[in-house]
Amino acid sequence: MSAEQGKTKTITLLLSSAGRRVELLRHFRRDAEALGLDLRIVASDLQAPWSAACQDADACHVVPRVDDPAFIEETLAICERHGVDLVVPTIDPELLPLATHKAAFVAGGTDVLVSSRDTAHTARDKLQTARFFEKSDIPVPRSAEPAEVLAAPEAWTGPVILKPRGGSSSIGLKRLPSVAALAEENIPDGYVAQELLRGDEYTISLYFGPDGEPGCVIPHLRREVRSGEVSKGVTRRHDELEAVSWKVGKALAGARGPLCIQAIVTPEGRIGVFEVNARFGGGFPLAHAAGATFTRWILEELAGLPSTVNNDWQADLAMLRYDAAVFIEDPKP
Repeated sequence: MSAEQGKTKTITLLLSSAGRRVELLRHFRRDAEALGLDLRIVASDLQAPWSAACQDADACHVVPRVDDPAFIEETLAICERHGVDLVVPTIDPELLPLATHKAAFVAGGTDVLVSSRDTAHTARDKLQTARFFEKSDIPVPRSAEPAEVLAAPEAWTGPVILKPRGGSSSIGLKRLPSVAALAEENIPDGYVAQELLRGDEYTISLYFGPDGEPGCVIPHLRREVRSGEVSKGVTRRHDELEAVSWKVGKALAGARGPLCIQAIVTPEGRIGVFEVNARFGGGFPLAHAAGATFTRWILEELAGLPSTVNNDWQADLAMLRYDAAVFIEDPKP
């Protein structure tokens, strides 16, 4: 299809919980232009007036918290008002509500770029993730509820890590030197204890087409992380890690669109997969620059264009992130 022909197709996206995802929004825009598509991006956020991505969108809306039932009602209303073709979620807490209510969006003519409810639920709970991977013969750090560890401390050696089962961005994470130190902690409900593996930490971005099959696996080494997000990283070919990642992709029934997993590779070569996020990862711009153009592939599917999904990406490409700013009139409270 020529660019001129493609311009007859108008697509409207809703970037949900848009926050600071300006780069993601602009990747969609640039890929739409390259495909000759007329793209309109609507953004929503709890604090839309203070969201950089919302200011860069064609329209923006304030929505309730994702754990408020009104979040789904308001998002449905936005989709109806703007004729949204696809909702693109960006944060973990909204995935399960959107997966649960996906049929309501589809009935109104809007698709949602979200995996199945089962996959979204598995990804939201780090202990359930670990147990699912164990059953799927995928290597994971040893994981259990803190009470289980304390009931049989002799079965655990070395340092442990505590983290919220539904947490993100490393919030609430705590490293402890031993199980004995764990016994001295006042641990809130909803935490998981894991064996602390040391080594190189990777994020692996995966892309799933509408058939639920993985079409691309691209690892990047996390050189520096700030507030849980990669600020410096480099793409790496790693045969063993890629093989494990393809296996993860095959195990996640109902996966759709972009997902990312996190793994440790120890100096001895042991791999431990410890997290899955069923959405665009914060380090996606590196994957995109390396040739894993997920945003383009999503637009091709929406526009009915031939798919260019592939696994031919550039290794050893580094990303060095920096801060940028959007300037607006004071939105006031």
